[in-house]
Amino acid sequence: MADSFGPVSGADDDHGVDAGMDGRGSRKEPIRVLVVDDHALFRRGLEIVLAQEEDIQVVGEAGDGAEAVDKAADLLPDIVLMDVRMPKRSGIEACTSIKEVAPSAKIIMLTISDEEADLYEAIKAGATGYLLKEISTDEVSTAIRAVADGQSQISPSMASKLLTEFKSMIQRTDERRLVPAPRLTDRELEVLKLVATGMNNRDIAKELFISENTVKNHVRNILEKLQLHSRMEAVVYAMREKILEIR
Repeated sequence: MADSFGPVSGADDDHGVDAGMDGRGSRKEPIRVLVVDDHALFRRGLEIVLAQEEDIQVVGEAGDGAEAVDKAADLLPDIVLMDVRMPKRSGIEACTSIKEVAPSAKIIMLTISDEEADLYEAIKAGATGYLLKEISTDEVSTAIRAVADGQSQISPSMASKLLTEFKSMIQRTDERRLVPAPRLTDRELEVLKLVATGMNNRDIAKELFISENTVKNHVRNILEKLQLHSRMEAVVYAMREKILEIR
């Protein structure tokens, strides 16, 4: 990794005392880290760097998303340091499963991908950090400590993209408020309600006894009618406009 990148952006998520901290704010036990990347040389480099930190312990490694889920379930790490794009199962797909098998683990995406879509999907999947591999080696350990202590960490360039998207979402919402909410069919409302519970298209198809392609068509129609760009936006908009209430 290069040693030339500026500081990462952080935000406090929890002002309480972390489970691994004593009453004075000093960490009692080392932060247990699982390193996940499909390049063995990169994994080895991270292990060498992190081994120099007394308060950080690499407890395992994995070469793809599927192996990462198994290792997380077995090792129950505090932090999973994981690439986004890997064979067999992507880091974003693995993120969701890791949160199920190791709920206390916090996930930091460490990747070369600066695409907004990967950033948004990683956050939706439960990642607490999103860092580009061009950050310095010192900043990796600093980010691990920050996330372990309840903060979020995002590389500045990605944080800027996130803020830009939020501003665009607010602007689109303000513009839509001037127009009466379009009417969804009963079936579309059913689909939207299941989307809001976190179901994927396959599960929705089983629940409603329809094909997965039909579900995809309904979701596409919902987004087109509401002039939205994602499933998450559809749910938020529907609740705000009282088209749908989640109980």
